[in-house]
Amino acid sequence: MHHPPTETRNPRTTGIDRLDALGVLRLINAEDALVPAAVAAALPVLARAVDAAVDALRADRTVHYVGAGSSGRYAVLDAAELPPTYGLEPGRIRVHLAGGQAALTTAAEGAEDSEPAGRAALADATAGDVVIGLAASGRTPYVAGALTAGRAAGATTVLVSSDPRAPLADLADLHVCVETGPEAITGSTRMKAGTAQKLVLHGFSTAVMVRLGRTWSNLMTDVAAGNRKLTARKTTLLGQASGAGPEACRAALTATGGDLKAALVLLLAGTGPAEAREALAAGGGTVRGALDVLRPAAARRCPGDAAHARPPARPQP
Repeated sequence: MHHPPTETRNPRTTGIDRLDALGVLRLINAEDALVPAAVAAALPVLARAVDAAVDALRADRTVHYVGAGSSGRYAVLDAAELPPTYGLEPGRIRVHLAGGQAALTTAAEGAEDSEPAGRAALADATAGDVVIGLAASGRTPYVAGALTAGRAAGATTVLVSSDPRAPLADLADLHVCVETGPEAITGSTRMKAGTAQKLVLHGFSTAVMVRLGRTWSNLMTDVAAGNRKLTARKTTLLGQASGAGPEACRAALTATGGDLKAALVLLLAGTGPAEAREALAAGGGTVRGALDVLRPAAARRCPGDAAHARPPARPQP
């Protein structure tokens, strides 16, 4: 019988129960330090998953995260941050957690054993969707059911696991395998394998948002101002991107009705609110595309370099 690497015994930590607190923490930290290199090795396959998701979202399809236990909870956390951070519309990335919402705070270990429940969760998947199954062991039945349903619907299927011999790999078009090896505490996949899944999800979703044009350079252009901190961040982002002072940034936001992308185009290109909006529409809704429409040289220069920014124009009514 095949045993996943995450469930084998770690020879480096067999004496962990004899150490003091600092010693235990150092051992755990040493194991955690192995994760980034393991994730780096999986990036070429992850990049293909990013490309598939970008294509799906551009075509008004859906990206599905599927997981049980810790894996599913990491998926919920990742997806929940995308609307406020990148303005992603609700329902574009859907999370299917074995056991439902109650499993967020209460262990529902038995829920992961139901392959039919996984199939039912993806019953509305369609061709062109992307289904990402998260299973550290690579064998979770709930994820198997979801991948099976996704493939039958014509979706691109992706497995994220820590087992190069994962049984579910045959159900996936892409296997993002992060070989984290045995855990510090045998079988506790919320440790290295869980950290790897979080890094994969953060990298995946951020790369998708960047590729969709929801940033200008490394600045967020679709941030949802749902509180005072995020409202103030809009003014800060405009200043960082354009070199304009706070007063000019606030005036640009007022002129564009709080539309951060339009305000940024206004400041960078020295145009009025209406022209900025028209350029955004013509440029695919991205700041870089809008600047390509208005003046291509502006899009090619180093973003955020105030020394190259045109002096901000007074916002036109």
